[in-house]
Amino acid sequence: MKFCSQCGSGSIVWQVPDGDNRPRHVCGECNEIHYQNPKLVVGSIPVWEDRILLCKRAIPPRYGYWTLPAGFMENGETTPEAAERETLEEANARVEILGLYTVMNIPHTNQVYMMFRSRLLDLDFGPGTESLECELFREDQIPWEELAFPTITETLRLFFEDRRREAYGTHLGDIVHGTRRAEFLPRRPR
Repeated sequence: MKFCSQCGSGSIVWQVPDGDNRPRHVCGECNEIHYQNPKLVVGSIPVWEDRILLCKRAIPPRYGYWTLPAGFMENGETTPEAAERETLEEANARVEILGLYTVMNIPHTNQVYMMFRSRLLDLDFGPGTESLECELFREDQIPWEELAFPTITETLRLFFEDRRREAYGTHLGDIVHGTRRAEFLPRRPR
């Protein structure tokens, strides 16, 4: 960031603002603080009977890999609304949101994933502009080696474990990058 988006003329300095505890982009002219905070990625786990709807990505990153329908939350919407919208945009699928399922912190990308369990309302679905194809998969058909992101792999793994137990909880954890791969570290209630 070089210039202030508030006043348009001030140059930006990297400093700790008064009353804060970490460096921020601050306008040297109008003193506007330009906060940069994590982005919310919100999506759904669309279920039809014993199958889950996955989308093959038509955009980078991870073009051609499978994912659950999810994307960045927009201003002016709730997280369940974002999950419904993303499912409609990526898979042209209508869902009923059943409840929050996973919250995964991804500090190295400044993102927080929130995935909701959902029920497909009908089988009228197909690829949206960000998907190459959409398909329903049973657990034994999931293309595990072709999943786009660790958040999706962990969400599906947890979902199938909970389904076998017939008890769905809400899962909280962190996705951290190790030396060779990303790893899900669950957070336990205190």
